[in-house]
Amino acid sequence: MIKLLARLFIKNPDDFKNAQVRYKYGVLCGISGIALNIALFVSKYLAGVFSHSIAITADSFNNLSDAGSSLITLIGFKFAKSKPDPEHPFGHGRIEYLSGLGVSFLILLMGFELAKSSIEKIMNPQDIETGIVPFAIMAVSICVKFYMSVYNRSIGKKIDSGAMLATAKDSLSDCAATFAVIISMLVARFFGVNIDGICGLLVAFMIMLAGVSSVREMVGPLLGQKPDPELVESIQKDVMENEYVLGIHDMVVHDYGPGRIMVSLHAEVDGTGDIFVLHDAIDTIESRINEKFGCETVIHMDPIIVDDDEINTLKHNISQTLKSYNEKIKLHDFRVVKGPTHTNVIFDAVVPFDIKQTDAQIKQSLEKLISENYENTFAVIKIDKDYV
Repeated sequence: MIKLLARLFIKNPDDFKNAQVRYKYGVLCGISGIALNIALFVSKYLAGVFSHSIAITADSFNNLSDAGSSLITLIGFKFAKSKPDPEHPFGHGRIEYLSGLGVSFLILLMGFELAKSSIEKIMNPQDIETGIVPFAIMAVSICVKFYMSVYNRSIGKKIDSGAMLATAKDSLSDCAATFAVIISMLVARFFGVNIDGICGLLVAFMIMLAGVSSVREMVGPLLGQKPDPELVESIQKDVMENEYVLGIHDMVVHDYGPGRIMVSLHAEVDGTGDIFVLHDAIDTIESRINEKFGCETVIHMDPIIVDDDEINTLKHNISQTLKSYNEKIKLHDFRVVKGPTHTNVIFDAVVPFDIKQTDAQIKQSLEKLISENYENTFAVIKIDKDYV
């Protein structure tokens, strides 16, 4: 159904990187989610009232919260597409993450309220009706929710929407919750045991679990998490395909919302090359990365010495010495300054985040390691972190 509607109402529906196409998919999925969830809420609520089942009623309000979630997601897409302005030069894309966070808190609140109602039902149980109509409604609900999970996940991946992926996960948890309600109805019908309140509590727990998971997924990009490894690898591979680039370091990916990514990196080039030719090559790489990956790219050109065997050998040996301190340490921007009494080696050391010492302690330890292993040699080290 979603594919058919996309073909009817979205121009160039396969151009997922296009901001307007992306926005229209968000609107289409948001409106579809609101309509389907309201229909499920009404049918389940009536079934819950007539059958006196707190589990079914809890599940119905879960669908109502999902309708609210879809509305919040829809509003998020609307504001996220707003153009950059003087106060927000990088755009408003992170509003999508905020709307997803709002959805997550709404899910948690609904789960908490339903847990309270279920506990009351456990303390004061009430006979439930288990007719064929409630069964049919719950079975149809599972099919609808599974379909919603499939299309939200599929489109969410294509347009890189964390809010839609959170909705997909929530829909899948709804399937499990509704299945638990069906189990409670079957137990009551065939064994005469009322576990309605217990299943209602189970449904509430599943809802809260989905809410916690969604909060974690939305907080990550807001705080600044590591970028997608596939994106990083693809950009690095593309940069290294240029014949003038000898290496890459200091790569940073800034995420200002889906479709609003800024990339900066240092590209090592032969220090003896023609600066105009090298600069043109860097400009060409930046333009290609921007067009191919839909991001803004800034590349700093780092000239390095490539034809000095003595310096290259020293760089290799010091690199191996650093690994004796920690296998994951890498170095770059290596320079050698020789004097009448001693030699300075100047470089950046890329240190993993899992080393417990402070940067100052690591720097002191590495400088001592160099002076002990290389006669009349002193290290001038800048501690770096790997942000990708």
